[in-house]
Amino acid sequence: MTSEIVAERAGFKMARNLVQECITEKGFLASPNKHDNYARIWSRDGVIIGLAAAMSGEPDMLDAFGQTLQTLAEHQGPHGEVPSNVGLADNNVSYGGTAGRVDANLWFIIGVAEYWQATQDHDFVRRLMLALDKVIFLLGAWEFNNRGFLYVPATGDWSDEYIHSGYILYDQLLYLQALRSYALLQKHCFDNHDRALIEKIKLLQAMIRDNFWFGSKDKIPENVYHEVLFERGRTAADRCTQRFWMPFFSPHGYGYRFDGFANILASLLDVTDETRRDTVDRYIEEHLTADQIKLIPAFSPVIKPVDKDWEELKVTFSYDFKNEPYEFHNGGLWPMLTGFYVADLARRGKVDIACQYLSGINQANKKEMNERPWGFAEFINGKDFTAGGNRAQCWSASAALMGYYALEGKKPFSVYEDDIFMQ
Repeated sequence: MTSEIVAERAGFKMARNLVQECITEKGFLASPNKHDNYARIWSRDGVIIGLAAAMSGEPDMLDAFGQTLQTLAEHQGPHGEVPSNVGLADNNVSYGGTAGRVDANLWFIIGVAEYWQATQDHDFVRRLMLALDKVIFLLGAWEFNNRGFLYVPATGDWSDEYIHSGYILYDQLLYLQALRSYALLQKHCFDNHDRALIEKIKLLQAMIRDNFWFGSKDKIPENVYHEVLFERGRTAADRCTQRFWMPFFSPHGYGYRFDGFANILASLLDVTDETRRDTVDRYIEEHLTADQIKLIPAFSPVIKPVDKDWEELKVTFSYDFKNEPYEFHNGGLWPMLTGFYVADLARRGKVDIACQYLSGINQANKKEMNERPWGFAEFINGKDFTAGGNRAQCWSASAALMGYYALEGKKPFSVYEDDIFMQ
């Protein structure tokens, strides 16, 4: 047995132990560490951990996944808002910071469908269907102009201390997957074939492809949201045209930094094609990952004090500033994101590369924090590769499990635009 295999098995064992430690009667904790309210039931963290739980098939993890979703549904807001997080002892509910969290609602719908796929628990879906209906209605209202894309305010998703807003690709991809998930549940649990919903899904996928990838400049794509804005955006995008997916656009124009989560999801959710997949893979390998540790950054390039965006970035925080260069969302390297990339690479048959990134996850998770080995850091500094953020982060542990199970042929998402529910 090679030392590499021993190391990967050790990483899997330690990750599984931490996920087990985060199981409570109300669902998964983001972390057992009580620092900064992490020891709560979080929608985004809970569902991402739940995806790895569903891949594992282990009954206790699946039960925790289901209970996470149940807890979120029990504390849904009056308009359909899914909590960002819920306290264990006092049931104190947060729907987000200054602007709230759009993606909490999206992950919730996705989570219910993935839990159902793993358990076939029809009764569970029936109990939560009213909550799902309310979320779908709320999301439709958040399109604002009824033109298909969600408008996301600043600080309104997982990158809650970063500087992008408007029509964010990450959220549109999750919206697509949430609508797919809702259609699947409607069909299989209620025998409801909603043709209008299916057409909406098809249009949203086409809109994502046409608005967030700058290709050849010979013509305007069919489903462009705003022709002048698009033309102005791609004219200014010389360094990223046909290299990666654009992170967002707003009435002020396009953003041009690489969004790690969005580019991974575009492939993993089958929005892209093989040519674009290979193009993004090359960009990641040539420009974003270091030889020392294979991990995906949240965003790139890094915003530094000399850059024009620095003034805006340094005032975008809740309690204290975290986005120093190469830290947190500002060029920090994330095991959680890398877990999804391993799953995508494995699904596409790129097993050798997937193994390299899984090794990067385990290498990161093993780094010491607070004089404790296996710190399971929130992120890794993108320059000196030290552990950063909160320790004992459960979704960093779930990334190792996700990668391990993906190499066994399992997938984090089971709902796709296919003949199962799109006919």
